[in-house]
Parts: sequence; C-alpha cells; structure tokens
Amino acid sequence: MQSARHRLSDPNDLSLNDFAQQLRRGGFIDRLLNLARDEDMGVPARDLTGELMFAPSDTREVLLRARQDGIAAGLAFMPDLIAVFSAENDIEHEIMLRDGDAVRAGVTMARLKGNAREIVAMERTMLNLLSRMCGIATLTSAYVDLVAGTSAKICDTRKTTPGLRVLEKYAVRCGGGTTHRMGLHDAVLIKDNHIAGLSEKELATKLPDLTYTMTGSDAPIWFVQVEVDSLDQLRAVLSAESGMGDIVLLDNMTPEMLREAVAIRDESGVRVLLEASGGVNQRTVRAIAETGVERISVGSLTHQAQSIDLGLDSVSAGA
Repeated sequence: MQSARHRLSDPNDLSLNDFAQQLRRGGFIDRLLNLARDEDMGVPARDLTGELMFAPSDTREVLLRARQDGIAAGLAFMPDLIAVFSAENDIEHEIMLRDGDAVRAGVTMARLKGNAREIVAMERTMLNLLSRMCGIATLTSAYVDLVAGTSAKICDTRKTTPGLRVLEKYAVRCGGGTTHRMGLHDAVLIKDNHIAGLSEKELATKLPDLTYTMTGSDAPIWFVQVEVDSLDQLRAVLSAESGMGDIVLLDNMTPEMLREAVAIRDESGVRVLLEASGGVNQRTVRAIAETGVERISVGSLTHQAQSIDLGLDSVSAGA
C-alpha cells in the first residue's frame, strides 16, 4: 500500500528537544505566546497592578513549584515565554526538570530572577500554559501505562484547543504518546463524511484514482489514512487494486470486531496499520490494545485533561 508520493518525515522519530525546535520553526509558538500576552496585558502592554506595586528597577526571585503529582511538560518553551514578556529578555531562569519527567507535589520545577514587573506580568500566562500542558502529559502517561506490554501506541487527535494545538500535541509527546497529523495540511485522512454514500465496491474503485492523484502531486504528505466503520468497508479498502493508504482507522468497533479486523488485515497480506478510534477511555483502552491494533487514537487526551496545579512562590530574602 506504499505509494511513490512525496513523504514528510515522521515527527515521532524526533527527540522531544528536536520536536520542540521543529514546532518553533513553524512560527506558531511565538504567535500564540504574543497573543496570550496581548489578551492579558492589552495593546500596548500594561500591568496596572505591577506598576503600582513595583518600581521599574525592582527585582524578584520566584520558584515554579508543583502542587500535585504529574508529568512535566512545557518547560522547553520557558525561554520563548520570557522573550515575549521581558523587554530586554534578561530574566534569569534555571530549569530543574526535563519535559517528560515525573513531578512530585512540592518539587521545584524552575527558578526565575529578574525585573519584578515583568515576572508578575508573566506569571498567570506561564501557569496557565504549563498547568494545561502538564495535565495533558499526565493523562497521556496514564493511558500509555494502561497499554504497556501490547503493540498499541496511544495517539492524539485534532480535538485540541484552537490556537494551542502545537503545545498540546507537544504535551502528548511528553507523556509518552504519539503525534497524529498536526492538521489538514500534512496528512490525508479520508473520513466518513468524505465517502458517505459510496458502496464498498465504489469505495474500492475510487481509492486507486486517489492514489494516482496523490502520486502526481507535489504536496508532501506524511501519511494517508482511510476511516471505515464496518468490516465490509475494511475489506474494500484492502482489496483496492493498487492500494493507497498507510493506516486504516477502525471507527467505533467493539473489541471483537477489532480482533476480526486484525485477522482480516493479516490474511490479506496488505501492509497497513490499524488504528482504533471511538469509545476509548481508561476502562476500555486495555481491551482495545489487546486486540492487536497498532494505534489507538484518544481525543480525551487533549479535550478532557485536567490542568495540574502549579504555583509561583516568591523567594524570601536570604533563602
């Protein structure tokens, strides 16, 4: 089922550090941090309370601390945040943990020292983003632990907070999960609304035409995926004359159906990954993983994660 199309490299092959660098190059990190600053401080940027309480030359030292257990995520972007909030980009910072590390309540995650006005202005945005990212990483880690020992990988989805997708998908990686496509621009996912009304025979006939179109396109594509909601549709995809996909998404199938789908794929000899989607939660994910599917997509990683409680504590004189 492998076509000669132009392929993007898999970002899951990158280390966390390299993945963060790739996300920076896309420009979204800087844009969203500037937007976060502007929605809190206005344009031009002002913190009225900070101006009342601190002289322009006052300094402050603070500790970023976890107030509950979790998984660290987002610390790699602290320099980016400082660059947006600090006029001279001179807030000193020391990061004590690495993204992906387990965090215990009370542990110090980072130390910051610099202009008092800038630090208090940055505080809420920093805590909002890091708390959110740590929450996603923590929930992802729980899912990854539940499927340990199986061949299934836990994947994120596009069910993300508008504007925060790159950070939320980075947080999934921090928790040991797998990045699915970043958006509509880097991979093809032919879903139910794309093929609604097509019979299994028509679907099998249409796929080779799509293969030809994609092979002739200059647009690089990471992968091609087709969603099916029945075993007959799966057979149709596997029987397509030239094949076209890298992954078949098995939507809302029971563990029994998923197990049969794996057997159908194996018997066909077609090299394609199977991904389960729908009805996935912490009670069901182990049974789904044990069916033999290679991937399980979990929308709740990003749309149901609870933020981890973090705080910024001032360091008293002499501490």
